[in-house]
Amino acid sequence: MAQQEAQLDGAKFCCSICLDLLKHPVTIPCGHSYCMICINNFWDGEDEREIYSCPQCRQTFTPRPVLVKNTMLADLMEELKKTGLQVAAADHCYAGPEDVACDFCTGRKLKALKSCLTCLVSYCENHLQPHYDVAPLKKHKLVDPSKKLQENICSHHDEMMKMFCRTDQQRICYLCSVEDHKDHDTVSAAAEIKERQRELEVSRQNVQQRIQDREKDVKLLQQEVEAVSLSADKAVEDSEKISTELIRLLQKRSSDVKQQIRSQQETEVSRVKELQEKLQQEITELKRKDTELKQLSHTEDHTQFLHNYPSLSQFSEPTDSSSINIRPLRYFEDVTAAVSELRDKLQNILKEEWTNLSLTVTEVDILLSQTEPKTRDELFKYSCEITLDSNTAHTQLLLSEGNRKAKLLSHKQCYSSHRDRFTGCYQILSKESLTEHCYWEVEWRGGGGYVAVAYNNISRAGRSNECKFGNNDKSWALDCDTNGYTFWFNNISTAISGPHSSRVGVYLDHRAGILSFYSVSETMTLLHRVQTTFTQPLYAGFRFNYVGDTAELRKLN
Repeated sequence: MAQQEAQLDGAKFCCSICLDLLKHPVTIPCGHSYCMICINNFWDGEDEREIYSCPQCRQTFTPRPVLVKNTMLADLMEELKKTGLQVAAADHCYAGPEDVACDFCTGRKLKALKSCLTCLVSYCENHLQPHYDVAPLKKHKLVDPSKKLQENICSHHDEMMKMFCRTDQQRICYLCSVEDHKDHDTVSAAAEIKERQRELEVSRQNVQQRIQDREKDVKLLQQEVEAVSLSADKAVEDSEKISTELIRLLQKRSSDVKQQIRSQQETEVSRVKELQEKLQQEITELKRKDTELKQLSHTEDHTQFLHNYPSLSQFSEPTDSSSINIRPLRYFEDVTAAVSELRDKLQNILKEEWTNLSLTVTEVDILLSQTEPKTRDELFKYSCEITLDSNTAHTQLLLSEGNRKAKLLSHKQCYSSHRDRFTGCYQILSKESLTEHCYWEVEWRGGGGYVAVAYNNISRAGRSNECKFGNNDKSWALDCDTNGYTFWFNNISTAISGPHSSRVGVYLDHRAGILSFYSVSETMTLLHRVQTTFTQPLYAGFRFNYVGDTAELRKLN
């Protein structure tokens, strides 16, 4: 009866962490008891928070409690063992389908605590005890419970595989080493494991070194993030301050112009009113004179008439002209025109300078550029949709295919006048500016021409070198002639060797200053690579040599 009661209370002697019987029991401040190893391992995971809790009731303790062996529990369990009474294990101490069972248990088997590589048997805590107490058994190799103990037995000789064949890279038994593997490089399994462990230690050191390096990199990048943020905040603050100053300057100039206009208005109005008053006085005097003359003409007294006639008939001519010369009705329209012209100039300056400012912003790059793509598939990742700008096209170029195709004709097209148009060279630029990674392909038909990139401020009028792609320092061009390729920059030519193809690929990494030209057919060949510094956004361009030739920006799938 007493034994049954002890068995009923057995669950109370199990650790709620390892779900096994208490070993070296300790009781924490909340009153719950655990294995000393289990609760220490649990609290080791909470060291970072420096708040330690009970796994059962979750009560927290600060600082970490000092663990002392619960002598009453320890004595109780020892007393139970001495009297021969067994504390029944709780259900969770029995082996389930996924657990390794004790090979010595009969009936319902307990979970194995260790497996012995010498005995090739798994033991629960009770059956394992002789391996701790018996001197010969203490030399056996104990490992965590394993279901694969039989894999340590040679299938040919039914012996422990304590050897390792480096030639065949497999475990063998001693008999195998003197028979099938006698001429091979064989060592004890323990020696091989020791060697592999040494290699693993070297690998681990390398990994730890890489961890340290990466942690340094992370710290460095964090410093860069902080530096970039501080610099960006300062730039925003300064730009806002400068923009405010510009706005105030414009407002001041606007106020000065307004005051000047009003002052001139008062001056001109005063002059006109002064002349109006003078003329009004003259009108009044003339009306009075007219009345006197009328009265004289109706005088019947001949003597009186003749007496007054000499004085009244005299009429002095005005010193001023009888008519007022008025300028054409423009008044202050010229001022409006001048302000409009100033606005247009400012807009053009802001457009150009803002582009440079935007480019300066995008040039802030603390990381190294990505590896330059080598294959066509890699280049396709940077494919971009480019269209041709009709406002830049020479009048003999005909656009089609959604402004992706251009053809040189013998007669002019009906284009409107535009300041961006090439007037002398048969050239055209793209509508889109290129400031990032870009890749595009050009298909030529005919005698060939130039595939180019250029700054937007390249000259447009005439046929001088300042206008021609490749003949100045504002453009880079590949001459794709039927006889071969020639690269041009700043009027310097470089002969290029490579397979001729009607299709040319162009790769641009604006930030890295890389411009590459490829011959594209069934294979892809690098023709020429430029490494420089681009100071402005670039635009894709064509230059034609022969009437009837076409160039098309291909769609890349």
